[in-house]
Amino acid sequence: MNIAERFALRERPRRLRSSPAMRALVRETRVNCDGLVQPLFIVPGRDVREPIGSMPGISRYSVDAAVRECRDLAAVGVRSVILFGVPDVKDAVASGNDDPNGLVQSAARAIKDVLPQLLVIADVCNCEYTDHGHCGILDGHGDVDNDRTLEILMRTAISYARAGIDIVAPSDMMDGRVGAIREALDGAGFTNTPIMSYAAKYASAFYGPFREAAGSAPAFGDRRTYQMDPANGREAAREVRLDVGEGADILIIKPALAYMDLIRQTREQIDLPVACYNVSGEYAMLKAAAERGWIDEERAVDEMLTGFARAGADIIITYFAKDYLARRR
Repeated sequence: MNIAERFALRERPRRLRSSPAMRALVRETRVNCDGLVQPLFIVPGRDVREPIGSMPGISRYSVDAAVRECRDLAAVGVRSVILFGVPDVKDAVASGNDDPNGLVQSAARAIKDVLPQLLVIADVCNCEYTDHGHCGILDGHGDVDNDRTLEILMRTAISYARAGIDIVAPSDMMDGRVGAIREALDGAGFTNTPIMSYAAKYASAFYGPFREAAGSAPAFGDRRTYQMDPANGREAAREVRLDVGEGADILIIKPALAYMDLIRQTREQIDLPVACYNVSGEYAMLKAAAERGWIDEERAVDEMLTGFARAGADIIITYFAKDYLARRR
């Protein structure tokens, strides 16, 4: 290679990075701003906004306060929220989960009355509603009873659809839950309600702040029997294929930051929308580092979300959605 050829190879990328406008022109990956989803925690009461200590900038909201927050979210360009109910009364069989007047159901109706254009997703699980903190109903030996749990998930999904939820998102990782929910929704006439499945949900150390926010830490044991081993990638591919076969419309990989290889794997193998959940621990550690001045929060968030998009995520569930979009207005 002669000198001219070497200079040509070196200078061309430099010229394409010469200004912000030039860099934007040739940027390969962009975050889908319409695909950012803001999580919201719903609690009982009125005019309640409770800051969550381990998640700076994130709060729990009563239904009326959640409606006000959704107005603010919509004003900065957030188009989708995902709701998590945090009741003050829990029991062993998650009886508040499928209550037609439950927290998520009430919030969905109230939000849709005011902001019908906002896409409302509901997480479908039992851990926030059980006094033992597990995602399923337990048998007499303290093990999860898969089939009894499916019955509650089916009833809950129907109650959410009746309340106006646009998408149901089962996160429990019970066997066969996507097929059971699909059958239940179809049988109740909600054939057009999509299922956004937590297809590969790992037993992760990054869920700690969420469990504080939702009061859902297991009272004993852990969730490794029904959530996935972080070491297993091929298992994720099997779980994804099973959910696709059962009727999932959108697939979630959770967590996101340490699992971008699985976002990419799913994107390459499956021709359905792929989502990732940028979970509470990922949010909290970035916030903590930024508060100490160790990193530039805005640049780090942009780089992280771009990484998820580059890996293949069409949809990103993230606690940074509101702030990220507000900076771009």
